[in-house]
Amino acid sequence: MTTTLVALIAAWINWGFGLVIGALLAKEMARKVKGIDYPMIIACGYIGFLIWHAGFSGSIPLTIATKGHFLEKTIGIIPTSETIFATFNVVPVVILVVTLPILCKFMMPDKDKVIAIDPALLAEAEPAAAVQKAALTPADKIENSAVISWLTGLMGLVYIVWYFATKGFSLNLDIVNFIFLFLAIIFHGTPRRFLNALAEAAKGTAGIILQFPFYAGIMGMMTKSGLAAIISQWFVNISTPLTYPLFTFLSAGIVNLFVPSGGGQWAVQAPIMVPAGIDLGVSTAKTAMAVAWGDAWTNMIQPFWALPALGIAGLGARDIMGYCVVAMLFSGVIIGLCLMFL
Repeated sequence: MTTTLVALIAAWINWGFGLVIGALLAKEMARKVKGIDYPMIIACGYIGFLIWHAGFSGSIPLTIATKGHFLEKTIGIIPTSETIFATFNVVPVVILVVTLPILCKFMMPDKDKVIAIDPALLAEAEPAAAVQKAALTPADKIENSAVISWLTGLMGLVYIVWYFATKGFSLNLDIVNFIFLFLAIIFHGTPRRFLNALAEAAKGTAGIILQFPFYAGIMGMMTKSGLAAIISQWFVNISTPLTYPLFTFLSAGIVNLFVPSGGGQWAVQAPIMVPAGIDLGVSTAKTAMAVAWGDAWTNMIQPFWALPALGIAGLGARDIMGYCVVAMLFSGVIIGLCLMFL
């Protein structure tokens, strides 16, 4: 329950943060808590990813809140107060944060079916080699200087404070990325540690980096062939003003299986779903968040975004899939009802 709760909160703050924190915490829980089922606890860390698109780093709400987005002439700029912080979005987040840890508690396998952590994963990482200061060149000394990181980070923090002081709590893609970049620079202490962490992190995302160009190709085929439009239009045709947010959510869940990228999915579906929603009298903000929720929802059975967590855990997708399917079905009912009636 603790792992699921922390993963949910972390994913709501930032999707990448949630994926990594969930996996690391789950792995540490498996090390320290005897008798815990390893695939189950890793699944708990990944289940938190269900609410990422309703949080601070949601690519769709941040995109439409950012000046210059591709639909600006049609829908204008929609602030996050109407999407991320709207009642129809906050309520399902709160319900899932409260109920998903309880659901995970009830999914725990019987003691005779528990799969313990692989002993090879219990080995502690070797400590980093100490920096020999006497052998450092001037360039090395700059790279290992905390002063450089603090000066750079301080300039970033000054701008962040100025931004919120002059613009209010107005989130968009640029400021969210800016905040996390400069916090990372400060927290790592020196430029060299930051660069080393970046290089190490890239190893865990290798599967995502490799697959993204292919998913871009799939997205292109779905767009040019009209398949995405056919899927979306079919749901539009059977919708009423009441059911439209629900069917938008379901259609987005289907499209996400082929285009597991929030921004890419919005580019595919928005030209169809937004005008239809306007015609039915549904707010564009709600249409956008219905697509966002659908994108996050079927990530539970689309293992693309689970790759970093599985890489950290040393597991395969099938090891956690059963737990994720249950979480997806449970959350789908809650999200769908909230989108319809709130």
